[in-house]
Amino acid sequence: MSIVTENEKTSLLGESNLTKERPSKNKKADTSRPRQSKPYSQRFRNGSAWPIIAWIGLIHVGALAAPFCFTWSGLITAVVLFYLTGCVGITMGFHRYFTHAGFKTIKPVRWTLAFIGQLAGEGSAIDWVATHRKHHAHSDGEDDPHSPQDGGVWAHIIWLFPHHTGPEKDELHMRWAPDLRKDKFIWFLHNTFILWHLVLGAGLLGLGYYLGGWYTGISMVVWGMFLRLTVLLHVTWFVNSATHIWGYRNYETTDKSTNLWWVGLLAFGEGWHNNHHAYPRMAVHGHKWWEFDLTWNVIRVMRMCGLVWNVVDYKQKTKDGAIKV
Repeated sequence: MSIVTENEKTSLLGESNLTKERPSKNKKADTSRPRQSKPYSQRFRNGSAWPIIAWIGLIHVGALAAPFCFTWSGLITAVVLFYLTGCVGITMGFHRYFTHAGFKTIKPVRWTLAFIGQLAGEGSAIDWVATHRKHHAHSDGEDDPHSPQDGGVWAHIIWLFPHHTGPEKDELHMRWAPDLRKDKFIWFLHNTFILWHLVLGAGLLGLGYYLGGWYTGISMVVWGMFLRLTVLLHVTWFVNSATHIWGYRNYETTDKSTNLWWVGLLAFGEGWHNNHHAYPRMAVHGHKWWEFDLTWNVIRVMRMCGLVWNVVDYKQKTKDGAIKV
């Protein structure tokens, strides 16, 4: 089991990939020849992660029923849960708070973010944060869990399919997310991941039945669970794949991260990915006036309400001091 030294604690929050404090001369994505990638036989040396494959497959198959059971209740449920679990849970909670400590908050808000984020279907906060911190430490390098340098489809989805042994998972958690492993409530959520999806599904079915019978109940499950999860998964995966392939760059970084407008809009501001890799702890990802960042606006409102504080809304200090954005 790895021991995290004092010098490594800061790097867990995300070391900057910035090479220079100035705009990138290469405004376009880096299309240079990719590095040599590991063969699939090595990546799948422990076999396939069939529970994860089954989970993702079930979600996608269930989403196919959406056109056949449309109701306005189902659509509204999908939109509301897409925003709550995606914007509040994943981008604000799992990413900007838990992974990078872009702000501080009280424990009830902390635990609520962990719970809501888990309902996005992307794993527990511990799994998500550990993987993402490792990504920042090795962005587009050989040890990056999901780099397009190993293939665009790999970065988008296939990276989830190799099986990892229990000791390998423990190593990942203790090396990259020891702070979350120590939180008993978050560890409890980690061990009850599927349970809360079943509870949510049963709740939607019951609410729909109460509002309009079985058809409405089934509609709310299909739209609020299966279709919503399918869309949200791919939106998140586009950040891993598309924003390391296409787009423009505001900063020169050691990786191939880019800003991509349509991912920025779909992923609540996460698509301004080159900005984020240049300044990973910043809670604001849009650095130009046109780079709209919905998650940042949610954080601003919560700061005005006193629910979050110590918000990192500036670039890391340079010789000239902190630069406001």
